[in-house]
Amino acid sequence: MRVHFDFDTRATPAQVREAFTDVGERRLEVWSKSLDPARYEVRDAGEGWAVVREGSAGVPFWVLLRYEWPTPDRVTWTLLDSDHCDRGTGDIRISPRDDGGSHVDVTMHHSRGRGLRGRAVLLVQGLVAPRALPRVWRAALDRLAA
Repeated sequence: MRVHFDFDTRATPAQVREAFTDVGERRLEVWSKSLDPARYEVRDAGEGWAVVREGSAGVPFWVLLRYEWPTPDRVTWTLLDSDHCDRGTGDIRISPRDDGGSHVDVTMHHSRGRGLRGRAVLLVQGLVAPRALPRVWRAALDRLAA
């Protein structure tokens, strides 16, 4: 399953990059409307990468992701483990806007849901994510910019 969406935010490219790459306590503040603190755990981190266990607030699913930020305008992730999906990747591209904000372009690939539950999660994600995630992510980034 491939999910693609994009959106504009008042946050600068540096603020957007920091929001996606800061895996410290501030991450829980920035993503407070979508990230479940009870499921959040940094497993390992280094220069330009981090392995993080995350789950969304209000849903009983979790993922273990390896985030990497190879360039200032790009953040990627690879799914290492999950309770519902076998494989997955993601790519965030950040570009500056003339007004000082940013354009954010996101592509996610997830395949092979684990069992009926996993297939159902991926189906719902494919239908909901392109509409819901841009709103939730834009709101979080706009709050950061304010």
